[in-house]
Amino acid sequence: MLIGVVSDTHIPKKGKTLPRQLLEGIKDAELIIHAGDVCRDYVLYQLGEIARVEAVSGNNDDEYVLGITKNKKIICEEGVRIGIIHGHYGEGASSLERSRRAFRNETVDCIVFGHSHMPVNEVIGGVLFFNPGSPTDKRRQKYFSYGLLKAENGTVTGEIKYF
Repeated sequence: MLIGVVSDTHIPKKGKTLPRQLLEGIKDAELIIHAGDVCRDYVLYQLGEIARVEAVSGNNDDEYVLGITKNKKIICEEGVRIGIIHGHYGEGASSLERSRRAFRNETVDCIVFGHSHMPVNEVIGGVLFFNPGSPTDKRRQKYFSYGLLKAENGTVTGEIKYF
């Protein structure tokens, strides 16, 4: 299963719409994960025209997004347990550390998180930590980015796509 992964879209503040490069890159996804800071609910509906969407809330989401998302969730796809969180609250100095601690009592194969706008694709302690960066607000990064996960037969791999 191909999973498109996006976070920190910050629309309309950082862009009026989702970038063409992102939409083209996830067009074959069977599922899209948004790791928070959607900001406006119509972004989720736009992604939903491509594939089923699983999303969590971030620290910049409006009341409508907060009303239809949770802070944290676990989904299971193709035998892979994926934890999803934005990564802005909890114990720890970094969004990766806060995300790790948020799922420390859960069995997951992958943790998708955002908040830092810094792409991460790293296995730590047998768990894939995956932050797609941002397709609209690269902050200190050289490029905009999003991610793709491939889940099959109980295994998951990730790839960061830059533009």
